Amino acid sequence: MNATQILLSQPWVERLGWTLVHFLWQGSLIAGLYAAIRRCLPRTSSPHARYLLACLTLSAMMAAPLITWSRLRPDEPVASPAYRIRNTPPPAPSALSTNLPESVRATISDVPPGHFLQWVVMIWLIGTTAFWVRLAGGWVVAARMQSILVRPASAEWQQLLRRLGARIGLSRPVRLLVSGLVQVPTVVGWLRPVILMPAGALGGLSAEDVEVLLVHELAHIRRHDYLVNLLQGIAEALLFYHPAVWWVSGHIRAERELCCDDVAVAVSGDAFNYARALAELESCRPAHLNAVVAANGGSLADRIGRLLGQSRPPARSGLGTIVVISALLVIVSYGLFGQSSAGPAFQVASVKRNTASGPRPMGIRPQPGGRLTTTNAPLLLLILNAYAVQPFQVVGGPSWVNTEGYDIEAKPEGETSRKEMWLMLQTLLADRFKLALHRETRELPVYALTPDKSGFKPAPVKEGGCVSVGRDAPPPPPGSVPCGTVIIAMTSTGVRMQGGKVPMAEFVRILAMALGRPVVDKTQVTVEFDVDLDITPDDTMAGLPGAGGPRDPGGPRIATDPNRPTIFAALQEQLGLKLASAKGPVEVLVIDHVERPSAN
Repeated sequence: MNATQILLSQPWVERLGWTLVHFLWQGSLIAGLYAAIRRCLPRTSSPHARYLLACLTLSAMMAAPLITWSRLRPDEPVASPAYRIRNTPPPAPSALSTNLPESVRATISDVPPGHFLQWVVMIWLIGTTAFWVRLAGGWVVAARMQSILVRPASAEWQQLLRRLGARIGLSRPVRLLVSGLVQVPTVVGWLRPVILMPAGALGGLSAEDVEVLLVHELAHIRRHDYLVNLLQGIAEALLFYHPAVWWVSGHIRAERELCCDDVAVAVSGDAFNYARALAELESCRPAHLNAVVAANGGSLADRIGRLLGQSRPPARSGLGTIVVISALLVIVSYGLFGQSSAGPAFQVASVKRNTASGPRPMGIRPQPGGRLTTTNAPLLLLILNAYAVQPFQVVGGPSWVNTEGYDIEAKPEGETSRKEMWLMLQTLLADRFKLALHRETRELPVYALTPDKSGFKPAPVKEGGCVSVGRDAPPPPPGSVPCGTVIIAMTSTGVRMQGGKVPMAEFVRILAMALGRPVVDKTQVTVEFDVDLDITPDDTMAGLPGAGGPRDPGGPRIATDPNRPTIFAALQEQLGLKLASAKGPVEVLVIDHVERPSAN
């Protein structure tokens, strides 16, 4: 596995992928609200008001992914759950996330992440890395500009700079350097700001023109525009894929220039002279500095026209293009959710209530090719098979989920695997039973399985004494001993548990199913062993049909034999293991909503 595969296999990739995808519609919504508020502002509104509105909008865009990321944060139980829900969550409308409000949960957590989330994260990492390199390059260039081809301005200009700073309320020391690199006055730095003047500006422009241009740059320093511009660069690097971010960021740069123009006019008292000074400067800006300098943005012609009070044709703001692109992004986002939430489904499915009287056999029979047949199967039994969970991992729901049986005949479109068949059953339950679930980790009573004082004493494995079984393999012949699992058989005198080459994890799973309670393995046993236990059931074996457990619908009871040991005694006598009551975290499925199925 290469480094990229290792990176994309990390658990946070799915969380980050959903965060990025959700910003498609979040950014479009925020931009739409911004456009509506901006349109409602009076025509006489100040550039400062529009600047603050744009800054707040960009801040909201930055906050939206952070909020989404935090709300997608998984639960952190006190300890790792002894039992987890192993297979994929159900398709819509079921939701398996407890960290989001209900309106968002049904969109995000119903579906497996899919490979497309890995592609989303990979593309985002490549793009944001490129923009970070560009941003860092701008910082390096800006730092070098203070020491390459520069010389201090004369003392007279330094004194003038201090006086102008005092007039606009700027108390911070600012250096004035003459640079052979810049073409326009440029502010570099935030903690120790420097104004770089073009080499020919101090001699080629009149003193009045230079003075008013310096006021404009000092206004940038007083307003901390250099810092704001750095934060803009960070926002653009992280959210580069959304055009609304660039649209709002462009408004910030344009409005900040107008704000500083107003300061320069207020100090000079002559808008015409300031407009003339701007016109004498070259309007071109060095492109490689756009990410770091404090004064970039806006159209020079528009700025001059505004200062002179001349009405110009409204420039194309790009709002129409942004609306179209944002709408496409929302459609793509919806399509991703819609595609993912579809889930595999049976082509044809018949669900009927079993209304036969008298003893009714109960069972689920997977057929070759992915077909599924059930007879008198309660909804609880269907959930247990669809999600590969134990009865104690299903919480809530009305009483009929375990008392009403259903006959189901379901067929996929083509040949499919057993795993896909169970996913199709999830879809069927959500569609026909309107089943909605969510996942929780709860502190529940458990059994701790440990060696007793004499130590673990397993039955030796008999070579050839078992037959291979599996989830996709046919059931073993009657009377045979399965390899790797344990078969529980009801006999005339009680219960028999039998299996060959059984790993401890599988034995613990079967014990939990029989006991109707989680079993935590604390044996540290790593070897496989054979199991052959003849026991008499008691009220502790609440997970077996006929044992009278909380989910037992009633009917014939399991036969008992007082001469046979209970499961507790059999474990200790024959395997050297003991069960002790305790409490521990268990992951459960909580039934939020369920309905009786509609007619076919």
